[in-house]
Amino acid sequence: MTNPIIETVSAWLETDGIDPDSYFTIMRKWVSQAYHADVGNNPIHALERGEATHAEFEQVLASQLVLLDGGPVPGEGLLARMFAGTVLDPDMLQLFRRLHAAGVPTGLLSNSWGVGDYPRDLFPDMFDAVVISGEVGMRKPEPRIFRHAAELLGLDPRECIFIDDIEANITAAEQAGFSGVLHRDADVTGQRVGELLGVEL
Repeated sequence: MTNPIIETVSAWLETDGIDPDSYFTIMRKWVSQAYHADVGNNPIHALERGEATHAEFEQVLASQLVLLDGGPVPGEGLLARMFAGTVLDPDMLQLFRRLHAAGVPTGLLSNSWGVGDYPRDLFPDMFDAVVISGEVGMRKPEPRIFRHAAELLGLDPRECIFIDDIEANITAAEQAGFSGVLHRDADVTGQRVGELLGVEL
């Protein structure tokens, strides 16, 4: 639903003058762990499930980062700064508006990074159900969050299509019974969803 996260993160690192190596070193470790259920304490798990506050995560992440000049990275407001460059994808918004208007049950399933700036005013025209990980205490790729989303839509998982740009989440959704669509381009995604639904979008 938005521009690629790497674009957003790269803009933030440049704007804040953060050493990219310090960011990618810690995030490679955390993100890798985030997709393994047997990992113990992981800051991403805690943030996405709502087990850690935004401020707690910001301080933990900031403590692992360093500015290009060697100075410390301020933790307060870090998440807002990190996601300041997020841009909604108008083609994906339009796809969901068309699906919703056509009577196709639609939902948003999002792993929240603590940013409260979801465009909730746009949701009624696009989604019948909204599942934000930090609000429900579950996160992708946990099977239970996929089942929860399907239940909110009143559907069996086998009746559901799951769209995501992370392959691990697609795999988890398919294991839960969903049909998965790995998102890279709005036109390609729309075409694949239309094929699965048997309609032209």
